[in-house]
Formats: sequence, structure tokens, C-alpha cells
Amino acid sequence: MIVSTGLACAILVGGFIFLVAMRIPVAFALGIATIPIVLLDLRLTPFIVLDRMFQSYNSFILLAVPFFLLAANLMNSGQITDKLISLARVLTGWMPGGLGHVNVAVSMLFAGISGSSTADAAGCGKILIPAMQKEGYDTRFAIAITACSSVMGVIIPPSILMIVWGGVMQTSVGALFLAGATPGLMIGLALMATVYGYARVYNYPIVEVPTLCKIWTAFRGAFLALLTPVLVVGGIVGGIVTPTESAIIAAGYALFLGMFVYRTVTMRDLGFILYDTGRFASISLFAIGTASAFGWLLAFFNVPRLIVDFMTSLQFGGFGTAIIIASLFLFFGLFIDAIPTIIILGTVLLPVAQAADIHPVVFAIIGIISLAFGLVTPPYGLCLLISAAIGGMNVVQVMRDVAIILAPMLLILLLVILFPNIALWLPKLVMPTTFN
Repeated sequence: MIVSTGLACAILVGGFIFLVAMRIPVAFALGIATIPIVLLDLRLTPFIVLDRMFQSYNSFILLAVPFFLLAANLMNSGQITDKLISLARVLTGWMPGGLGHVNVAVSMLFAGISGSSTADAAGCGKILIPAMQKEGYDTRFAIAITACSSVMGVIIPPSILMIVWGGVMQTSVGALFLAGATPGLMIGLALMATVYGYARVYNYPIVEVPTLCKIWTAFRGAFLALLTPVLVVGGIVGGIVTPTESAIIAAGYALFLGMFVYRTVTMRDLGFILYDTGRFASISLFAIGTASAFGWLLAFFNVPRLIVDFMTSLQFGGFGTAIIIASLFLFFGLFIDAIPTIIILGTVLLPVAQAADIHPVVFAIIGIISLAFGLVTPPYGLCLLISAAIGGMNVVQVMRDVAIILAPMLLILLLVILFPNIALWLPKLVMPTTFN
């Protein structure tokens, strides 16, 4: 039989939702949901689905994912995170709520190195959550600010999500990196303002008033680590290296610092680091394969065209369409990991954004910021789960503080939608000949 567009959409989406509700891992649910439609439609064979999965893996740019994960794991294991925390401590610890500001500042610094929010939540959270508890901070606040600040790992460049987005949507990764810098900085400042408000209400202390000597010592200790974003982002934006090559450089540089400069990574440590990196990378890459097959079937049955026609008929305009796009990414981010969501939802909504004259880079930044919030919102909320486990509390217990901290971050997302030049001005300034 020949399956209609409506029936195909119902089977694919309905089957996926059912499998997720049955607590099947998302990566497997995406693959299993394609089986009924392949069996029903005479035009399809299992080999087509396998071919689409293989084609998604046969991408040079996706090699950047495991290498950035390796760089993040090397940074954590090499105690480079400690040096970033020391720098953040002298830069922001003098303000009321000092350790809260340190938490946000180190997430911003770590984001410029790792590209991974989960690595940020795990690496920084293990150090800062116990330290905040010891200094008398409410554990719920310590967990919430750690989780929420870690989302900057996928917004401030370099970002694994931006690399995946650029590869899937054929968008300049360099332009995405530059476009994420300003919103990421704004989110960091909004988080610091929230910490300041908490400090005033709950009388949280400062850490210390640093001397010039301490500032210089901390900066000197972290200087080599801070060169990582310069090498990665500068190399890509300058057209010197590809995103994959920059990821290899980041991993090699982190290995050099850990083994030969700071001497905190041994050969035995390296074995565990490579194992953990391979394990997490395989999960992400398997999800990319099944999501690509799922997304290809949606395109095969013209589901994206159906959605574009429906959205166009509603005549929401650019702003209304951007709000709906952000809402869909926020909703899907509650249940699904960001990478498969980019491949499935991003490819479906790209024609919708184009029809509404939303710039592809602005569309990407809206999607990535929206998906970042999914890392701290249940039931998925991976960064929140990691932070809560470190703090020894249940996720439900910290949701009130998470909601308070997320409110100004959502305001930044709205500002990006209202004023797209927040994201576009830096790519236009730095890459005037290649960005359009």
C-alpha cells in the first residue's frame, strides 16, 4: 500500500511518543518508530533506513563531537577546571553572593573551552556545590544556579550543538559561534543579576576582596586554558581550520596541558578518559543516526511541506512564527535530547523560518537557546539531574529556584526574537565577506 502523509505522520510521531512514554531511550525509540511505516509502504525497504543512518554518520563535521567531548573530559581530569574557578573567584568573588557569581563566571569560562553543558555541570558542580553548602548557601540555590549556568556551555562558543546544527542545516559554524557570543554573555549577566538578588534577600557573603597579586596569580594560572577558545573560535572564523580540525586541536591542546604542562593527567587516567569519551560520543552519534532516518521519513512523506503550508495560512508574521518556533523547541527540549531534536524538528521548521524571512543564523540561535533550557527542565533536564545528584537532593525540591533563575534567561530569548541583530551584529562585523 501507499501510505498518505497524514497517516505516515500519525504513525511516526504517535509511535515515537508511545515508545518514549514507555521509557524506551529516545535514540532507540526514534529507530523503532520507523519500522511500522517501512513495513506498510511498498516504496520503502529497511535498507533505505539503514542507508540514511549511514549517510548521517558519513559526515566529516560530526567528528568534532567526540573530540570536543574529549577536550572537556581532559579539562576536567587535568584539574584545569580548578584554575578557571580560581580565576572566576578573584574576578567575581568580591560581590555579595560571591560563590554564586563564581559559579556563573566559571561556567562562562568553561563554556568557551568545552562546548558541553553536561561536562560543565559535572566538572564545576563537583567543586562548587559542596563549597557553596559549606559557606552556608541554601543547597537548593546551589544546585539550581549550577544547573542553570551550565546551559551556557552550548550557547557560548565553541558549542557542540552549533557544530551539529551547522552540519545538518548547512549553516556557517563560524557565523553560529559569533552569533551565540552576545546572547551567551547576556544570559551570564542576567544570571549574575539573579545571584545578586538572592544575596540581598538571604544575606549571602562575599568570598574575598582580591589583591592585584592574587588576580595576576589566578590569571597566570588560567592563561593557557583561556587560549583554547582563541584557538578554536579564531581558527574557524578566520577560515584557517574546519570545525572538526578545531576540535582535534582543542583535544590535543587539552592533552598537552594535562600531561606535560600541569602534569595532572597520567597514562592510566587517559585510558578512563578515552573510555568515557567513547561511551558518551557513541550515545550522541547513535541518536544522530536514528534521528536522521526518522527525519528523512518525515520529509519523504512531505510532512515539512504540510507544516509550512499550515503555518503560512495562519499568517503569524516573522515575530509570531519565531515565538512558535521557540515554543516548539522549548517543548521538545523537555522530553528529548538536543541533538536529535535539531535533526528532526530543526529540519522540519527550517522551511517555516525561511517562509517567514527569519535569518538562518537567527533561527539557529533561537533553537539552540530554547533547547539549552531543556537541559534544566524535567523530565529530561540532564544538567539538573547531574547537579541535583551532586547536591544530594531530589529534582522536585529545587524546581522553585530553577524557575526563578530561568525567568530572566527566557527574557533574553525573547529579546533575541524581538531584536535579531543581537545575534547578527558580531558575525556581520567579523565576517562581512562570507556572512549574509
